[in-house]
Amino acid sequence: MSDHGHSAKEIAERIGAPPGRGVLRDAIYGAIDGAVTTFAIVAGVSGAGLSPFVIVALGVANVLADGFSMAAANYSGTKAELENMRRIRAIEERHIDEHPDGEKREVREILYQKGLSGKVLSQATDAITQDRENWISLMMEGEYGLGGVDPHPMKSAITTFMAFLAAGVVPLFPFLLGLEDALAFSVAMTLITFFGIGALKSHWSLNHWSRSGFETLLIGGGAAAIAYFVGTLFHV
Repeated sequence: MSDHGHSAKEIAERIGAPPGRGVLRDAIYGAIDGAVTTFAIVAGVSGAGLSPFVIVALGVANVLADGFSMAAANYSGTKAELENMRRIRAIEERHIDEHPDGEKREVREILYQKGLSGKVLSQATDAITQDRENWISLMMEGEYGLGGVDPHPMKSAITTFMAFLAAGVVPLFPFLLGLEDALAFSVAMTLITFFGIGALKSHWSLNHWSRSGFETLLIGGGAAAIAYFVGTLFHV
């Protein structure tokens, strides 16, 4: 991932419109869970010796139902997070109106813990508390650890569902195509998907792509192995 620029214009544009957390977490979460849960059903049903038609039917049902369920849950969770931020903001607005001196002392303490002291600390406190919006933003970050960019519930939900759908259909392809030894192909394709998700994730981390890929491969492969083993216990 390339570094950002440091010209005056680039700095002003970047700091003035921070991107927030984005949808990376939602995409990775949805993709891994989609591949894991769908393959878990495929492996479990195959282990039980049921027909390919049953495998496809249950797999498709899982991709749609579980994908929607995850998206809805992520929407609700992100919306709750957003509502909590708004609730806290309303509290700070009321406190500034009712207890301005106490709130100024809180601003001073936040800035002090960031390394300011003496005259500079007093000047910074006065400057920030002269602008109500800056005052509230500093309190949200310094007192509650909440960022200045609101989360987007619908964007999170859509990203989760699409990632779940894209990765979740992979284990079903060999069965949809009617391939012989479809389970073996499904295993290979799913493991490759796990590795690919992890390798792609390394683009936003300090881990090497191979390490990130194998880490995700082990997590997903372990879940799939457990599901297949449980399925063999109910072989018909």
